[in-house]
Amino acid sequence: IQKLSATAGLSARACLERVRRLEASGIIIGYRALIDVGRLSKPVTVFAEIVLEKQARQGDLEKRLTSIEEVVECWEVSGAVDYVARFVCADLAGYQELTTRLIDDPKLGVARIVSHVALRPIRRFAGYPETLLHRKDGPS
Repeated sequence: IQKLSATAGLSARACLERVRRLEASGIIIGYRALIDVGRLSKPVTVFAEIVLEKQARQGDLEKRLTSIEEVVECWEVSGAVDYVARFVCADLAGYQELTTRLIDDPKLGVARIVSHVALRPIRRFAGYPETLLHRKDGPS
């Protein structure tokens, strides 16, 4: 709020009221803490390209992926693969066990999973570009 107040030229009170309006309208959908998990453990991050045999099983796979806590992010994508998921696991053996269960479950219809083990972050998500944060229909 202090940063928003300084950049928008608003008083702290006016800025807080603006934030509350944005929350009430659903534009601000939550808050989070950024945790340096590397200080707690040494997890492995794997980006996985998931390809389905048949699109008809999409719902079953999506339900399963949302129930796996190691799947920290997942996107349905266009192109040669159906999904890109980010897994964060204690180790590669744990990741392999998870993906083997996904592939071996005939109800899910997973044809293949192509894995990309992350070596190091170059740039982490730190927020959306400021140019996207302005309403097209006017100020809030």
